[in-house]
Amino acid sequence: MLEQRGLRCAVILNDQGDELVDMRHADAQGMIARAVTGGCFCCRFSVLMAIMDELRTSDPDVIFAEPVGSCTDISATVLGPLREEFDRFRLAPFSVLVDPARSAELLNDEADSDLAFLFRKQLQEADLVCISKADLYPDPATIPRLNAGGSGPAARHLSAKTGQGVQEWLDEILFGSLEAEATTLEIDYARYARAEAALAWLNLNFNLELAFPLSPALVVGPFLDRLDEALTRAAISIVHLKVFDSSATGWLKAALCANGEEPTVEGNLDASAASRHELLVNLRAKGDPAQVREIVEAQLRQLEAEALDVRLDCFSPAAPKPERRVPRAKLG
Repeated sequence: MLEQRGLRCAVILNDQGDELVDMRHADAQGMIARAVTGGCFCCRFSVLMAIMDELRTSDPDVIFAEPVGSCTDISATVLGPLREEFDRFRLAPFSVLVDPARSAELLNDEADSDLAFLFRKQLQEADLVCISKADLYPDPATIPRLNAGGSGPAARHLSAKTGQGVQEWLDEILFGSLEAEATTLEIDYARYARAEAALAWLNLNFNLELAFPLSPALVVGPFLDRLDEALTRAAISIVHLKVFDSSATGWLKAALCANGEEPTVEGNLDASAASRHELLVNLRAKGDPAQVREIVEAQLRQLEAEALDVRLDCFSPAAPKPERRVPRAKLG
């Protein structure tokens, strides 16, 4: 939408791991994209600054930066330091994207305490809450005010699928009167570390050699379904599961954000069959990394094809240690 207005855009992605489905997706669509890997923006702030400087050669008008989904305290550890370092950039209001189904689950009294802790903290520092999937949830539950006093952040309903509300959101954060408030949280970093450590982070990359050629859709669909079913049987909650298939006939990305959820699919759905596929899997789940790894390895063994050049990494994030943290007094 911005490019249709003549604005040049870039994307900076972020992850605790090293190989990202979203980077493959961005590259496949010709986006100007970079990634801060091996830690969150706050813990790799100097790398983020270096990438922002590097992007100046592409002369973007707008840079979208997406922190790791388990991170919080972004205002104090990322936005505040950026204000001090980069007077040539204007920071937009901090948008926090919310899945309506996940929101209803995590704001429930019986929600998983670790995931709920992270989710509530993320909402507390939002300037603008963007409730996604408006095409599926036209009347989502209201996001409650989680800070004491005041009216809370503004909320908007969006749909990436239909485009509903996206133009209005862009107008508001880029050209409107809404300002970045830089809400600094009071956060217990020991509690924050325990919440992140309860998550398993798995990245898997492999080549698949098929005896009988299949389309990307017929490779990704069954593999995703079986992995979802195996994790569900083990009572491991999926935070997000993404698969990217690249073949000579086209590419396909499939993603889901909860056990049993219908995946969203993008790419060459009509791509013809191919004998060789490269698959990249990003799984974030609430569970023990060793158990998650065992389940994924079992699914690899059940493939009716040969998996070659397998690279698999599974771990829990280390305790967050921000490079910098700007106190509230400096953010005013």
